[in-house]
Amino acid sequence: MTPSEFALPDSSSAPALGYPEWQRPYQAALLELDHEKLSARVAEAEAAIFERLQALDGTQDAQAERHALQDAINGLKVIKRDSLNFPDWQSESRGS
Repeated sequence: MTPSEFALPDSSSAPALGYPEWQRPYQAALLELDHEKLSARVAEAEAAIFERLQALDGTQDAQAERHALQDAINGLKVIKRDSLNFPDWQSESRGS
């Protein structure tokens, strides 16, 4: 199997996801081996995460999911920095 043919496991063998609407695209980004497809996978994951954050806006519950969303955002930042060569804005000087 080539990297571009890599697929996520089917739902019968994969562990249950607590938040599949955004975790599936996030996992797809984490597991993408084709560098040319990685940017699109990251964008799809970011869009799904953003949509979920909007849906949660104004609610007081779902703290566990909010924590998982923040972890996913941080994971995507690492992919963008390390694999897609995005700048690390946190290490940049904040003006002199």
